[in-house]
Amino acid sequence: MTGPNEVPDRPEVPVLTFLGAAGTVTGSRFLVDTPDARVLVDCGMFQGLKRLRLRNWEAFPVDPATIDSVVITHAHVDHVGYVPALVKNGFAGPIHATGGTVSLARIVLPDSGRLQEEEANYANRKGFSKHRPALALFTEADAERSLRSFRAVDYDTEVEIASGVHLTFGPAGHILGSAVTTLRLDAAGGRRVVFSGDLGRQQHPLLAPPVTPGPADVIVMESTYGNRTHDDAGALEIFAEAIVRTVGRGGTVLIPAFAVDRTEVILHALHHLMSSGAVPELTVYVDSPMALAALNVYRDALDDHHRDVREELRGRADLLDAGRLVEVHTPDESKGLAKVTAPSIIVSASGMATGGRVIHHLHRLLPDRRNTVILPGFQAPGTRGRALADGADQVKMLGHHVPVRAEVVDLPAFSVHADRDELAAWVASADRPPDTVYLVHGEPAAAESLRDHISSTVGVTTVVAGDGERVRLD
Repeated sequence: MTGPNEVPDRPEVPVLTFLGAAGTVTGSRFLVDTPDARVLVDCGMFQGLKRLRLRNWEAFPVDPATIDSVVITHAHVDHVGYVPALVKNGFAGPIHATGGTVSLARIVLPDSGRLQEEEANYANRKGFSKHRPALALFTEADAERSLRSFRAVDYDTEVEIASGVHLTFGPAGHILGSAVTTLRLDAAGGRRVVFSGDLGRQQHPLLAPPVTPGPADVIVMESTYGNRTHDDAGALEIFAEAIVRTVGRGGTVLIPAFAVDRTEVILHALHHLMSSGAVPELTVYVDSPMALAALNVYRDALDDHHRDVREELRGRADLLDAGRLVEVHTPDESKGLAKVTAPSIIVSASGMATGGRVIHHLHRLLPDRRNTVILPGFQAPGTRGRALADGADQVKMLGHHVPVRAEVVDLPAFSVHADRDELAAWVASADRPPDTVYLVHGEPAAAESLRDHISSTVGVTTVVAGDGERVRLD
């Protein structure tokens, strides 16, 4: 690591270093060094296992002040959530993202800072934190300051973001604003390095499918579902049956859902199931200020015919109105849900039950056999969501060990990540076979399985990236 404000030693040829999301599904950070520039692609927080979360508190592997430019593929916390800390610690350059990502980052980052402050204050009041005092990694004010550095870049428009480094975004179909990201490097004779970010699916219910990699020389691709394929039809049926069973018991359905995109996908599915009569019309409480703010961004995108919204859905924001939709904004309104006795559905963040209001709902609802917790999508190791998916009979939250008596339904197929076959097909759709595919953002078993699958079916050199590994891009 260089010292404060020192100019880094420049490599003779462009080099890529994997600073996160290697051997794990979190903390996406990829550093591109050229003879003339230093660019960071994604700046995510580590989540899940404690050993990973602790990495958020370590000094960044390079001096943030030596980074010329940051590129963000999309607005999920594990890809954008460390930005306020990077700025706080000395990064002063521009942060490039699509307009959709900028809009969502303006919601996600301040909310993350505020949540960290609230959780630290709560832990200090209750005295259950090991740290004295418990601290926030960054504050809401830090997040607001970092937003001043964001620059919106349109899809399909090439811009030079640092000396000799040219950026182009294309829709990735994962969440609103998500982008397949191409860097064209002058120092490597114009070679193109393509980052998938989190790659969406051809049949995302709201978003247009991902663009192809184009003329990629190197691909850096996620592998979250690298050893699995999705059963979409089966997932919707299981979802409906779980709701019907819970209503029959007089219970409550709790759905921990990411505030960005997963909440919208869930509401769209509930709209469909209730409109078709597959499940009874129920009151649906959306209990997350961040999710409600993101919901408005999605509604606007549908009404405004955004480029990455499915063409046939443009102008149909009503598709996100499920049942008797109630927006829960304040803490008092959230606490008031404990008084609801009729069968209902609560959608609340966070998606892996790592924090937020959903923790208080789990604390209340898990001990009651009438209730159901539905886990839609991937649950990372070390999270409460993963513990529930794995059949834990108790989970710890708010300083208590809470018994799990409620029904738990794991629905990984509800994910908006591409699965094994879709990832391999995306690589195969490149204009020409890339020299190398580097797999990131996946657990080891998933990444290794996908490596073998792509090597055998597509015939491209495929490597599971190592944490801290450096590779040449020339």
